[in-house]
Amino acid sequence: MSLTTRRAGAVTALAAVGVLTAAGAASAHVTVHPQSYAKGATDGTLTFRVPNEEDTASTTEVRIFLPTDHPLLGVLVAPRDGWTAKVTDTKLKTPVKTDDGTITDAVSEITWTGGKIEAGHYEDFDVAFGQLPDDTDQLAFKALQTYSDGKTVRWIEQAAQGDEEPENPAPVVKLTAEEDDGGTTAAATPAASRETAADSGDSTARGLGTAGLIAGVLGLAAAVFAVVRTRSAGSREA
Repeated sequence: MSLTTRRAGAVTALAAVGVLTAAGAASAHVTVHPQSYAKGATDGTLTFRVPNEEDTASTTEVRIFLPTDHPLLGVLVAPRDGWTAKVTDTKLKTPVKTDDGTITDAVSEITWTGGKIEAGHYEDFDVAFGQLPDDTDQLAFKALQTYSDGKTVRWIEQAAQGDEEPENPAPVVKLTAEEDDGGTTAAATPAASRETAADSGDSTARGLGTAGLIAGVLGLAAAVFAVVRTRSAGSREA
C-alpha cells in the first residue's frame, strides 16, 4: 500500500470518528418527554430522561427546576428504584386562581439522589401534574446533572428564536393551542400515547440524522479513494 493511500485512509477514518462522535454527543442531553402538550392540559405526566455522557463517572444527582412564573399545579413525583426524591415548594409571586381556590405555593425544584446512572445508561424520572399553565407557549426546565467525580453539567441554556441549539440546552416543553376537532384535544389524549409518539419521533429524527452523517462519511471516503486511484494510475502511465 502506498504512502498516499495510507494517508487517505487515515484522513477518512478520522473524519468518520469525528462525525460519529459529534452525533453521539448531540443525543446525550437531558430531555423531557413528551416535548409538547396542550395549554392548560390536566392530569398528565412529564418524563425527564437523563443519559450518562461520561466514560469514567456515574451520575449521582439530578436536579430539575420547575418554572414558577408559569407554575405547574398539583405536582407529584413517581418513585424510582434506588433514588430518593426531595421536593421543594416555593411561594408564588402571583397566586393562581382555580375552580378549587387560589394556589399560593407550587413545586419549584425536585432533586433525586442515592442512585447511580452508569456510563452508557440512562434513567427516566416521571413527574405527574394536575394542570399546566395556559398563559405561555413553552416551559423550560433547567437541570443540573452531578457525577461521582464531582463534575456538574448545567443544562440551563435556552436558544433565542431562530438560533441554533446551545451546547447545554434546558429541556423544553412546547405548549400548543387546543384543537377543536369535535371534543378531542391534545389535553384529552392519554399521556402514554403522547409520550410514545414523542419518543418515536425523537428516535426517528435521531436515526435519520445519524444515517445522513454516516452516508456523508462514506461519500467522503469514496471520493478520497477515487482521487488516490486516479493519481496512482497516472503515475504508472507516466
